Amino acid sequence: MKSALKELATATTVDHIPFQPASTDIWEKKYRLASKDGAAIDETMDDTYQRIATALADVESDADREVWFERFLWALRHGAIPAGRIVSNAGAQAHKPATSTINCTVSGTIQDSMDDILGKVHEAGLTLKAGCGIGYEFSTLRPKGAYVSGAGAYTSGPLSFREIYDRMCFTVSSAGGRRGAQMGTFDIGHPDAAEFVRVKREDGRLRQFNLSLLVTDEFMDAVRKEAPWKLAFPMTRDEAEAGGVDLDDPEQVVWREWPTDRDYVRDETGLVACRVYKTLPARRLWDVIMSSTYDFAEPGFILIDRVNEMNNNWWDENIRATNPCGEQPLPPYGSCLLGSVNLTRFVVDPFADEARFDWDKFREVVRVFTRMLDNVVEINGLPLNRQRDEIFRKRRHGMGFLGLGSTLTMLRMKYGSKASVAFTQEVARELALAGWETALELAKEKGPAPIMEEEFEVTEEMLRKRPEMRRDGWRAGASIKGKILHARYSRYMQRVADANPDLVDQLAEVGARFTHHSSIAPTGTISLSLANNASNGIEPSFAHHYFRNVIREGRKTKEKVDVFSFELLAYRSLINPDALPDSADEATRLPEYFITAEDITPREHVDIQAAAQMWVDSSISKTANVPTDYPYEDFKDIYLYAHEQGLKGCTTFRFNPEAFQGVLVKEKDLQNTTYVFELDDGTEIELKGDQEVEYDGETHSAANLFDALKEGYYGKF
Repeated sequence: MKSALKELATATTVDHIPFQPASTDIWEKKYRLASKDGAAIDETMDDTYQRIATALADVESDADREVWFERFLWALRHGAIPAGRIVSNAGAQAHKPATSTINCTVSGTIQDSMDDILGKVHEAGLTLKAGCGIGYEFSTLRPKGAYVSGAGAYTSGPLSFREIYDRMCFTVSSAGGRRGAQMGTFDIGHPDAAEFVRVKREDGRLRQFNLSLLVTDEFMDAVRKEAPWKLAFPMTRDEAEAGGVDLDDPEQVVWREWPTDRDYVRDETGLVACRVYKTLPARRLWDVIMSSTYDFAEPGFILIDRVNEMNNNWWDENIRATNPCGEQPLPPYGSCLLGSVNLTRFVVDPFADEARFDWDKFREVVRVFTRMLDNVVEINGLPLNRQRDEIFRKRRHGMGFLGLGSTLTMLRMKYGSKASVAFTQEVARELALAGWETALELAKEKGPAPIMEEEFEVTEEMLRKRPEMRRDGWRAGASIKGKILHARYSRYMQRVADANPDLVDQLAEVGARFTHHSSIAPTGTISLSLANNASNGIEPSFAHHYFRNVIREGRKTKEKVDVFSFELLAYRSLINPDALPDSADEATRLPEYFITAEDITPREHVDIQAAAQMWVDSSISKTANVPTDYPYEDFKDIYLYAHEQGLKGCTTFRFNPEAFQGVLVKEKDLQNTTYVFELDDGTEIELKGDQEVEYDGETHSAANLFDALKEGYYGKF
């Protein structure tokens, strides 16, 4: 025991690394609680942690409250970082009574009617006002040019209605401290899919939205086979009869999954008859998608069949939308309750030959943090009754981790190597198993999620999706509990059963406290602030020295802020105070395992994501960064490889100064980009992106000024 204590006392950690100005600045602006007149209530970052711990411990019984306050505060001080809305709003009701602790939500399904379209705009406005981002699916609306019998006219299509949501988001968000975030998803089989893909080629259009395609296995198979692809939309029985459509003719009708329960033609297994509008080569549509993604970093891919196949609530939900960053595929009115564990806090003796990861401490933080996130459900602050009903019924949350790239560097592993892939998988696995063990403990103590005890009727659709149910003796019309459907027939929980069969047996008997446990968020400002710029989510560090474009209240453009990676700060503190990125000098050069996003191949990005996805029951927000000059033909293969590796989604980023100015910017990209400004008299001025320019009483970087003027947001923050 004495030798173990001595070893612990002499071991080196990174707990003492001072926070850089960019980190404390963001904490002060976004997460520190202040009074109405601006006076600080959280004097220090630890005060913020104490406020959160108090708010979450208040959910516990009077007898246990103090005990759990101490445990929650310990977890927060040792790497548990709740999502931004929890950090900002937990325990802040006296100062911000109309805000939520939930980061994001998903809209109810938008029905194909004017009344419902405008009704969902109202709901979205209330949601954004509470500080939550929101996701929607727009492919439930009939295609452009379709006849609307009630109006006796032809519709302008789903994209035109999205403009209403875009302006609403800008208006509502501009009145608060956090700008609104929205995700718009769209089905790859919708007749307007190509228009959706191209929409952001217009300056300033739909800039309050992230865009993602709902990509099916059927489409990916057609791309690989270079087969034709049918664009189609559901029809009612009246429309089928009036149009003389033969439901058995595959040239006229395709049968597909569809989320709405209108009077569309359905078969006994739940598939909907969709009338074919046009047929085109799948490869042609694929090239439209890829060229847009290459130039504009959108649309992202959501592999929607994989999402629904692996959904723990597979029998109760048809997921068609996600939160704005894509790591939480959610049902109508679902909520995105997030938190991340900072992996850098568990590295012992970083950069040394004996560098190692403290697995026991990691598991304990996960267990305590799981209880904390479950308690957030009780103080959700969501504005709509249906949102609150949904979160209480299922109690889903999404715990993930951040700082993977920084941690790998401190463990002297190269991101993307076989060792790093194995480590990533182990981290995700241990987080999952500790989380589900806690789900059982909490269910025994406080009761399972209500959906677990509900009775469901076995349907032919269930048996189609889970043929093993039929083998187990289940027949259509029988009654079955939610906890059995969750524990026995969820594809993800079947994977957990391979690792710990006894745990899943008990979950089938007792029920779990929540339906979902894990999700990996992008953690942008959270990583930069509370984690001192540990790498985002499961990304490698963007660069070891770069600039971040931030929105400042009262500024007319974005402001460029210096940022250093956490691993560089740690290396300078522990090993070499003179170390520099890209140094040619032996005395200041960083070791070869100090790599950045630009040094990683797209396949290595996907391999890391796939390793984590095995044990993450929701999804992962991850971006495969590629250089500006990355070959287009190689770029296209990234998405095919992502599908092959079992990912639920895929996003890429290629810096394209002609299209947009990113949030994270390298000095060399700015120096290598020339922006042309035309004055009122027709004179043109050329400036490099990193040059400073005075305009309208303020100093701006040329890149940020150009982007603000081009996109139409100058002076509107």
